[in-house]
Amino acid sequence: MKTYYIKFGVIIGVIGVCFYLFYPPTQKLKKGLDLQGGVHVVLELEKEENIEEKSISDLADRALEIIRNRIDALGVTEPLIQKEGTDRIIIDLPGVKNPEKAIEIIGKTALLEFKLVIDDESLFKQALNGNIPEGYELLYLKEKDERGIYRETQPLLLKKEPELTGKYIVDAYVGYDRTGFPDVNLVLDKEGAKIFEEVTGKNIGKRLAIVLDGVIKSAPMIKERIPEGKAVITGKFTMEEARELAIILRSGALPAKLNIIYQEVVGPTLGKEYIQKGFKASLYGAIIVVIFMIFYYLHFGLLADFALALNILILLGIMAGIKGVLTLPGIAGIALTCGMAVDANVLIFERIREELRGGKSPKASVDAGYYRAWTAIIDSNITTLITGFVLFIFGEGPIKGFGLTLSIGIIANLFTAVYVTKTIVDWIIINRKIERLRI
Repeated sequence: MKTYYIKFGVIIGVIGVCFYLFYPPTQKLKKGLDLQGGVHVVLELEKEENIEEKSISDLADRALEIIRNRIDALGVTEPLIQKEGTDRIIIDLPGVKNPEKAIEIIGKTALLEFKLVIDDESLFKQALNGNIPEGYELLYLKEKDERGIYRETQPLLLKKEPELTGKYIVDAYVGYDRTGFPDVNLVLDKEGAKIFEEVTGKNIGKRLAIVLDGVIKSAPMIKERIPEGKAVITGKFTMEEARELAIILRSGALPAKLNIIYQEVVGPTLGKEYIQKGFKASLYGAIIVVIFMIFYYLHFGLLADFALALNILILLGIMAGIKGVLTLPGIAGIALTCGMAVDANVLIFERIREELRGGKSPKASVDAGYYRAWTAIIDSNITTLITGFVLFIFGEGPIKGFGLTLSIGIIANLFTAVYVTKTIVDWIIINRKIERLRI
């Protein structure tokens, strides 16, 4: 009996740990994009001519890390960011309240350049007439009007070659200018600070345009040499605009242009409907299985139903423990597990029936039934487990969720159907000295 007490201790311990990991489910279980709403985006790297496949893959890797930093700064929980092939990046952002703004931040190239403004009147007029001198470019300063709309206000002739780029930025944070508008403060690294000091020292009295993705954000006059490696971008920003710009600059510029080739916004209402339908499907399936097992196997059916409930608890507990994300296909995997959880018990019970018909005692029939059904159980479960692993490793997004829940369910099934039920049946037969077994 001491051995059985140890076994029951293991079972109760597993139940306690899984319940602790799983409860409360609303806080412990992470819901995927299809259940809580959000945005799904597929980005593709714009390829230049005569570029090698390896170089494209390296650019995609760099872009992925930069995008990951931007998303982390947005505070999105449980994002899915992964590379597909050599030139595509798949992004799932569950729970995002403003999908359009998130997409805009993800895809911005954020090419920051500091360019000198040319004050030569003749060159400026020549450029306005459409004849831009070589080595120069004509850009417009964009400012907000009273309605908050950015408009091109002032044309400026700039040197095409930048004096400094955003690659030297080590930090960017939001501050306020003298008029009370938010601005973006930049901190440059040691090399950038040295270049900036040299540029500002040589061009006192000239204007230095701050150009972001080909748009002049501001063009302040250089009043003195700036040795500290600090710069400020002003432009009558709102707090949200300044914060977004700081995130983009802080995380770095994308190494190449990314095009959005597919995007889908999933609303939380649709996700709620999915949860309700998935829960109902799993519940109805479980009820049918429970009723059938009791009707067909009597007390052994109740035992199988207990194993089913424990199987689902272990599955959800492990999902919560490894911080797995529950998706709609994942719920389908749980529903499938409800049927598979009793499959091993059916094999065992039928073997026990055969042994009882052969005239063996209850204890001998149970031992032989479990022993002889073991190979069939291993066969059926391992083959399904291999399929689940393949879906999880090689699948993408929702398919991965189905493979995860299916695999965990199979592993839990081996524990509940064999170890748990065998322990309970043996204990009852020995403790109550059962001489006749009905199944």
